[in-house]
Amino acid sequence: MYKTVSEAVSTATQLASAVQAVSAREIVVAPPFVSLTAVTNAVQGSNIAVSGQDVFWEEEGAYTGEVSPAMLLSAGCRYTIIGHSERRQYFGETNDTVNKKVKACLKAGLPAIVCIGETLQEREEGKTFSILEAQINQGMAGLDPAGLPARMVIAYEPVWAIGTGKTATAAQAEEAHRFIRDQVGKFFGADVAEQVRVLYGGSVKPENIDELMAENNIDGALVGGASLKADSFARIVKFQEKS
Repeated sequence: MYKTVSEAVSTATQLASAVQAVSAREIVVAPPFVSLTAVTNAVQGSNIAVSGQDVFWEEEGAYTGEVSPAMLLSAGCRYTIIGHSERRQYFGETNDTVNKKVKACLKAGLPAIVCIGETLQEREEGKTFSILEAQINQGMAGLDPAGLPARMVIAYEPVWAIGTGKTATAAQAEEAHRFIRDQVGKFFGADVAEQVRVLYGGSVKPENIDELMAENNIDGALVGGASLKADSFARIVKFQEKS
């Protein structure tokens, strides 16, 4: 919940200018709902796509305050985020509601960025892998694996590393990403596991992006606070290639 419409447009415009020469990388911004159309218009013709921050699972109805997949598509979105840790923490998001939202988005043709991750207490209790397994098995139950890597991205968010200044080490992130990929393989098959993109999200910043992206199973980043300034976000987009 940052930036007015004009501020969002200004930041997106600055970002588009800063990354215009970047190729072979997908760049997505996720402004608040009220700014979606304006930001979409501002980045039209650039290499930047727009995403929603959340979505509801019904096509329409008396659900005041909610936004449907079709509404996001009509606003110019090419993705939406589902199951972000803050939605789970503050607004009652569960694995079941994540599953409903993912199914609704895929049915509507709107690719989903599905967030999973453990809290500090769960990590300290040794529950990281069981939490991730449940979030994958329940949140992605019943999905058709055909073409899934093009329709769904997974974002691993260690909740204890979001907005705290703490960051999972590259080794910790890689360990979780490898587990996630293995679970996807068990659930959807080896081909899907190999192709699906798994992003890391947890205090990603210019100072740690190169180290994170050097890991084999980290395919990108879900960026929070560092995306609020065009120059820092652009530096993250321009991470150094894996050797």
